[in-house]
Amino acid sequence: MSGFWGHGGPYEEWVTFLRSWAAFEPVDPARLPAIEAETYDGDTVARLADHLSEAVSTRLQAWADTLVRAMDAATDEFSAGRELAQARTGLRAIRDVAGHRGLPERLRERLTEMVDRQIPELQAQLERLLEQAARDEPEARWVEERRRTLRDNALTAVLSQPASAPGSGTADAWSYDPAATPRRRILRD
Repeated sequence: MSGFWGHGGPYEEWVTFLRSWAAFEPVDPARLPAIEAETYDGDTVARLADHLSEAVSTRLQAWADTLVRAMDAATDEFSAGRELAQARTGLRAIRDVAGHRGLPERLRERLTEMVDRQIPELQAQLERLLEQAARDEPEARWVEERRRTLRDNALTAVLSQPASAPGSGTADAWSYDPAATPRRRILRD
């Protein structure tokens, strides 16, 4: 790694960001510097790749767990569809960090492929859970309605969308990351 006095440079900024991001602390990926792979030795780039993979995996797992709970709590198809549509925002945020322009191209491609392989699996997992429910309750009409909701609001829709520039605010204003810390609501009498 090139010598930096008192600061680890772009590598340190990325590692600090990834730790905070994985812990769901408010951070801005738009402020991240570019990492030039040729500036660092192979071991340093490999450590950065490990930090990235761990942070992305942590976010994906938390996102998936939260979505499954939200879908279980959805009492009607409108609520389920809303949860699926809003959940895509969380996926976009994860894909945006994995494909961040400040990362070396090869690393960026590898991470984006890792995330993109998970999304169809997550969609399939939701459908498998629904199939199990259909076996447990063969007469339940809601199963077919939920199947239609899952397919009409597929998580895989994010795969056809280009990654947004970090911090560009391209997410829909009404949507949210279901794995993020809940926002406080103030109700007035």
